[in-house]
Amino acid sequence: MKSKRHAKLLATVAGVMVAFAMVGSAAQAKTPNPGYTQFAGCPSPEENAAVVTCIRSDITGGHFQMGSKTVPIEKPLTLSGGVKEGFGPLFYNASGGLSKVKQRVPGGVIGLTGLTWLAEFLGSDALTLYATTELAGTPLILGAAAAQLPIKVHLENSTGVLGKNCYIGSTASPIVLNLTTGTTSPPLPNKPISGTVPEVEFEEEREILELNNGVFVDNSFAAPGANGCVLTLFGVIPFSLNSLVNLQSGLPSPAGKNETVQEFDNQIASAESVY
Repeated sequence: MKSKRHAKLLATVAGVMVAFAMVGSAAQAKTPNPGYTQFAGCPSPEENAAVVTCIRSDITGGHFQMGSKTVPIEKPLTLSGGVKEGFGPLFYNASGGLSKVKQRVPGGVIGLTGLTWLAEFLGSDALTLYATTELAGTPLILGAAAAQLPIKVHLENSTGVLGKNCYIGSTASPIVLNLTTGTTSPPLPNKPISGTVPEVEFEEEREILELNNGVFVDNSFAAPGANGCVLTLFGVIPFSLNSLVNLQSGLPSPAGKNETVQEFDNQIASAESVY
């Protein structure tokens, strides 16, 4: 009797292990075919069967200006994922979305807060400030070279002067960029600016559409005030820096007083080719 019960128990355990193995393999992202590894952020058919087109956009330069502060885009960042037929929401897996890249902010923490005495305690090298653009919602791909991007900007410092959660924009109140290669129609005092239509090439061997040397622009978006910026004095006393950041940066900043220019190279391929 014991041997029969043991046999049934072993069979049950084995069945459960097989089931878990099958679930794990089904949920695991598939690796793109050779020559398409740049599209790893695009969901495979196992992850999202509705995705038919894979997209990768590399932002290689430009600038981002909100209120009175301008941050140059010195380090490339990437937006990648896939869309259903006819474009629309961008779907992405753990390898996709918007890459988190720190861009150096001119003026550092002192320029952002006006607290010049910080240099005496920490030294100027410890007050370097970085801005990291993060997604604050689902991007919309409106065409081969047009997109709507809801973002928030994370302000970071190696010594933690601003705290760990100092942001401009949030999921509830994102900065919404309507990126175009055409000409903008901003509210005053901004004037219309124009992007650059990319050069189009088609790589026949891998069937990849390349859009190179394009420029996205938008100067019609609004920027909210800072949130979560906290200086902890003596390691125990929290002091909100939101109002100082807003004062020094001209935030919140209404539409017509902000601008982004983003140089880009795009690659587009069918999900069938990628996977």
